[in-house]
Amino acid sequence: MDSTSWTVIAVVAVLAAALLGVALALLLRLVRTRRDLRRAGLPTGPRWVFWGAVLYLVLPTDLLPDPVYLDDIAVLLLALKSMRAAVPVREPGRGDSALSD
Repeated sequence: MDSTSWTVIAVVAVLAAALLGVALALLLRLVRTRRDLRRAGLPTGPRWVFWGAVLYLVLPTDLLPDPVYLDDIAVLLLALKSMRAAVPVREPGRGDSALSD
């Protein structure tokens, strides 16, 4: 192999490692969000959303081959968005009426 081939292989390996790092960071964020919501007593949305996203990242069958983690990242982002959407929105100025009296 010539040096151009090794350069391409190195660049692809670095990109794959970076995408894997992003996917793992999103997985960690998803787990922390679910844990924080459960501690606060708030709904976390359907359980299948959380576990489906985790399984999609871990299982070897994907829409795209595993060196390309873009589909995994998209599934994790959708699960995170779904869980955050389950949190009820508090209107400003409501809830602490005893403090305002």
